[in-house]
Amino acid sequence: MEAAGIFDAAEVSASGGSMAGVATDEGSYKAPDLRGRIALVAGATRGAGRGIAVALGEAGATVYCTGRSSRALKGKKRPTPGRPETIEETAELVTAAGGRGIAARVDHTVPAEVKKLFALVKKKHQRLDILVNDVWGGDAWTQFGKGFWSANLENGLLMLKQAVHSHIITAHFGAPLMIGGKREKGNVPVIFEITDGEGFYYRGNIFYDLVKTSVIRLTFAMGMELRKKGVAAVAVTPGFLRSEAMLERYKVTEANWRDVGKRKSDPSDEEDFMNSESPRYTGRAIAALAADPNIRAKSGRVFSTWGLSEEYPFTDVDGSRPHWGRHAAKKYGETPKCDDGFYAYWESGLIEKMFPDWF
Repeated sequence: MEAAGIFDAAEVSASGGSMAGVATDEGSYKAPDLRGRIALVAGATRGAGRGIAVALGEAGATVYCTGRSSRALKGKKRPTPGRPETIEETAELVTAAGGRGIAARVDHTVPAEVKKLFALVKKKHQRLDILVNDVWGGDAWTQFGKGFWSANLENGLLMLKQAVHSHIITAHFGAPLMIGGKREKGNVPVIFEITDGEGFYYRGNIFYDLVKTSVIRLTFAMGMELRKKGVAAVAVTPGFLRSEAMLERYKVTEANWRDVGKRKSDPSDEEDFMNSESPRYTGRAIAALAADPNIRAKSGRVFSTWGLSEEYPFTDVDGSRPHWGRHAAKKYGETPKCDDGFYAYWESGLIEKMFPDWF
């Protein structure tokens, strides 16, 4: 049954019991306990979104896995041509990891569909604890190194709609389920924005730059407006992400990706790939943050997976702790990141001084 583009949310079963709080397959990672938490990952089909959903499942959360690619589209044109991943597969992985995976097909650029999604969550759970905005899909449209005057304008504007407008729409309808309500001690509701980079430097293409810096600014703005509502907003950036598409590019799998370093003729960025991280690493960073009862101290700011790995005890799926920041600084030189001095320029502005009681 389908309504306004949303199939009835389907809970996906898989064998295995809850793994929350116990060591996982690589033996060195102990997931935080997020049992009882209700999470929604927008853009959970693949990449960081799938890694986040599964990591929340490892911690025992109920996870709504949303996106446009569904098994129900069998025989129809896929939203992302050439990609086989579906939201149902992600939900199955969540359940197999120890959580409760629920798949719901939603186009997050369509307000009516997003509104119905959160109406469903409210009906079933009365609240939402974790919201992850990871809708992206702009890799195929990004023209790095091409000036804005010659870049494809239509694709650029689609990127803004897909990865900025959708995040605002999703947060608009999700926030009311996070404000107020009774929660157990230590359960601080949080909105996560997934970006690329922990600084405000230029990112190689005007549309890509606007997307990735806009969601950092969106995090700050939401943090400001939510600061008296008991809800946090935090942005997180992965390092060099070993996504499904990237594994295919290098003709390896997650099981043998290190073989790239043994090749005689490798791509020019092979050294970067050897310092990459799996999507689950991002997910475990998110799970650690979501379990932190003091997360509001981080609200309105952007953090990296590698930086968070120095603060929280999580590892990648192979037990390693990749540190993209250290590698990038050694190979390319230091780059600026958003720090206390940077945020000081954003805080205590004129409007806040003129209207201190707005929020």
